[in-house]
Amino acid sequence: MKKLEKALQILQQSSNVPYEELIENEVLLSAVERNFQVAIECILDIGNHIIAEQGFESPDDSSDIIRILGDEGITPLDFAEKVKGMAGFRNILIHEYTGIDYKLLYSYLTKGLDDFSEFAKYFSIHLNKEENR
Repeated sequence: MKKLEKALQILQQSSNVPYEELIENEVLLSAVERNFQVAIECILDIGNHIIAEQGFESPDDSSDIIRILGDEGITPLDFAEKVKGMAGFRNILIHEYTGIDYKLLYSYLTKGLDDFSEFAKYFSIHLNKEENR
């Protein structure tokens, strides 16, 4: 969770940079790309850990982790449906299959960071319930 928080801090600091400035600054742009990758990987790693610990069905791939978290009530179903594209975006950031859509990246940076905080909230709620059992 601390790694996720650190990545989100860096992304938050970058979220006020105008689009053109971000695209022209290769150092900042690569920091944003990397910290999105780290944040998504944290979500997937924590989610996968919860799935394994609870004995839920095994995910077929990264995007399946998010679906299972919704199906099992760790996150609300509508939230899981809304953010299911995170895993695919992570793959694009890592492998640049079709190139990175910087307008989409910027949209996530300026409007989508709350999804990561919401995930952290759901994970914390789940972990607190488990500790109290």
